[in-house]
Amino acid sequence: MKNFRTLSKTALVLIYLVIIAGSVVRMTGSGMGCPDWPKCFGYYIPPTHGSQLLFKPNHSYKKGMMILLDSEQFMVAKKDFTTTKTYDANNWELYSTHNYAIYNPVHTWTEYINRLIGAFSGLPILILGIWSVWFFKKNKWITIIALLTLFGMGFQAWLGKTVVDSNLAPYKITVHMVMALLIVAFILYLIFATKTSFKLQKYHSFFHTLLVIGIVLTLIQIVLGTQVRQFVDEQTKMMGYEKSLWLAQPKLDFYIHRSTSILVLIINVYLWFINRKLNLGYHKINLVLGCILLEVFTGIMMYYFDFPFLSQPLHLVIASILFGIQMYILLEVLHQKRTINQVIA
Repeated sequence: MKNFRTLSKTALVLIYLVIIAGSVVRMTGSGMGCPDWPKCFGYYIPPTHGSQLLFKPNHSYKKGMMILLDSEQFMVAKKDFTTTKTYDANNWELYSTHNYAIYNPVHTWTEYINRLIGAFSGLPILILGIWSVWFFKKNKWITIIALLTLFGMGFQAWLGKTVVDSNLAPYKITVHMVMALLIVAFILYLIFATKTSFKLQKYHSFFHTLLVIGIVLTLIQIVLGTQVRQFVDEQTKMMGYEKSLWLAQPKLDFYIHRSTSILVLIINVYLWFINRKLNLGYHKINLVLGCILLEVFTGIMMYYFDFPFLSQPLHLVIASILFGIQMYILLEVLHQKRTINQVIA
């Protein structure tokens, strides 16, 4: 049980690393750094220079490898073959999944590292899924949640492919993010369910209800944040990197996102007050307030100081950590509720 819990914690750290890597990809605009999936330009290890994507005479190509033809379009090898001195169109086909045809080594390797971290994070989750079968008789929910986590990682991988194939469709990026948070919630359950000792805490129904509302609002905020980020991406394409103009004329999503943050702060301050006044024992609520204050700080930095370096990924990562802490407190609350119900029964 102890080793299973340790592996679950390792998986959680890796998932948060994936979220960090993904936010850096978004910040740097590297989402299309690898235009295909699961390989990158048809290679397991992507090129480091644009010259590696040019047609080479007397060179062996494997099926699926790509070249950039006339700096305008990607061509894909139809089969394994060795080129002659001249380009033969019969050996190649146009990469038609999307029309993105740019090679940027920084973007490519940023996206590639993101994919490597994602693949690496799947290993402990695969082991947890197999290992959890032995817990079925003792606690079937450990097995069910572990297998759902494994399924979720598979779905994330497939979703990552569709995001690339769609040339970064905004709604797919949002679903990709929400799915990552669902996986975080699943792993937190595995960590909590394998605890052997529990702190002295009290159940309070209103605290429970308000906490659920707080978690829902956090999720809404994260979704709205992805929409604001999409708007910023669109502004970047139109106005370049003149950061002061990105939010000069924001959409309604931005105002809802900013206004809802005030509600999130009020609810969580009140949760902190209830916990302190009634001595409920949920000390992690202090971490929730810390995360919210950091969120407010990074939000102010982005809006009033023209998106300082790393402020955007920090804003997203802190929101993800906030969600994780809230979910863990909810697990503690539910445990106390079950304990009371068992005593009554």
